[in-house]
Amino acid sequence: MGTFLRPRRWRKTLILVQVHLESVTSDSVDIYIKVGEKSYRQHYLHLWPNEDPTNYISTSFTRDVVSEELKDSNMENFLVKTDEDIVGILKLIWDKALDEYSAEKSLLVEKVYLLNEYSGKGYGAQLFDLIEVYAKKLGKTLIWLDTMQKGAQLNFYQKNGYEIKRASLLTLPGAKEEERPMWIMTKKI
Repeated sequence: MGTFLRPRRWRKTLILVQVHLESVTSDSVDIYIKVGEKSYRQHYLHLWPNEDPTNYISTSFTRDVVSEELKDSNMENFLVKTDEDIVGILKLIWDKALDEYSAEKSLLVEKVYLLNEYSGKGYGAQLFDLIEVYAKKLGKTLIWLDTMQKGAQLNFYQKNGYEIKRASLLTLPGAKEEERPMWIMTKKI
């Protein structure tokens, strides 16, 4: 998919933000891991006792784990890029049922991690616009994701058209109990 442009207002100045997705290959696995782990550590250390996310990192951001994911035709890992920088990572599961919604019509945003230095600058909204374009091209009618019940992410998703469907729980072993409450959020397209 080519570059997607959308004007954004930032500090009263109109800027044109360009975000595009690059599929992760065996040649870019190490970059994906580095960016994914860095962005995760920037945003989610509070989930873990002693701010130690080793349990999560070891099941999400190793060469073996990501290489196996690349073999799965139902998921795709991406680098989120501008013309100049890698700003984050994305992992989509193309066919993932949710409650009454069939796998054929539902797309799961499993991971979306932007580096802290790019947060709040319009890249996230651009990324979710791209996800919607992909989903529509695949004939999907629903995009869904899990997010923490507390934190800025909830407001971001609501601002971008996602609605709370129901409560869920973070299932990662070792995460703090008080951080486990999650929302499943959906957007009908």
